[in-house]
Amino acid sequence: MDESALAWLPKFFNHLSVERRMSPHTDSNYRRDLKRFVAHCDKEGVPEWSRVDGQHVRSFAAAEHRKGASPRTIQRRLSALRSFYNFLLREGVTKLNPAVEVQAPKAKKRLPATIDVDQMTRLLSFRTDEEISVRDKAIMELFYSSGLRLSELVGLDLTDIDLADRTVRVLGKGSKARVVPVGRHAVEAIGRWLLERAKLADVGNSALFVGKLGDRISPRSVQKQVAAWAKHQGLGVHVHPHMFRHSFATHLLESSQDLRGVQELLGHANIATTQIYTHLDFQHLAKIYDAAHPRARRKT
Repeated sequence: MDESALAWLPKFFNHLSVERRMSPHTDSNYRRDLKRFVAHCDKEGVPEWSRVDGQHVRSFAAAEHRKGASPRTIQRRLSALRSFYNFLLREGVTKLNPAVEVQAPKAKKRLPATIDVDQMTRLLSFRTDEEISVRDKAIMELFYSSGLRLSELVGLDLTDIDLADRTVRVLGKGSKARVVPVGRHAVEAIGRWLLERAKLADVGNSALFVGKLGDRISPRSVQKQVAAWAKHQGLGVHVHPHMFRHSFATHLLESSQDLRGVQELLGHANIATTQIYTHLDFQHLAKIYDAAHPRARRKT
């Protein structure tokens, strides 16, 4: 690629962070994806973005598939390309988006991992003897109570939680704010944590949850603590923060059957994203049917 063509990449990443407010994780992935596409263009002898056509994009996707990239990864790389070319179209650099018609191989639908109500009760029933265990219980109760993403939880400030109103204000993907209810157990756990928080937090620190050194808790720290408590409580499965969100949505949908309500609570822009939990609910019902219906039970 020519230097003049490569100069559009930092402009695009600035557009992602400033205008679209993409997460650092997405930004990092897009950088890697576009770097790989640039290498492919160099191999194909394509000097500038306006010379790329659909066939170049298809050969890139095929080459990535041959190298072992999963369908999901190829989908993301094509998504990065589409976003980049939409930006170039807006800036008048190209007249078409060559990635728009290219489809990635279909990925198998992976159902979100959840833990059932009994497992969740067992996980959250540990004693809180000191600041860290009080904090961890508050974190996990809030995860399960309100279905927060990991990034949303670690980004919470003291002013975002209203224990009297039992709500939390969350800044989700694309900096979209939503207000989510907080359950009774979570309110009690957070109240206890706020009494202990002063022993750890740095002066002037606005973070709701802090680490041992007094600064805002990191996502990695939360992941480690959740996994450690699951092991301590004898769950027998690896538990990660997003499983609380999946379990929250699944248990709520099983009880309410209100897909739109669950969509709003999760902060999903598209209801199709929320519909994955209807598959989980159906699996649960299918197991009950297989076990209970006289025409479904297998002979022993």
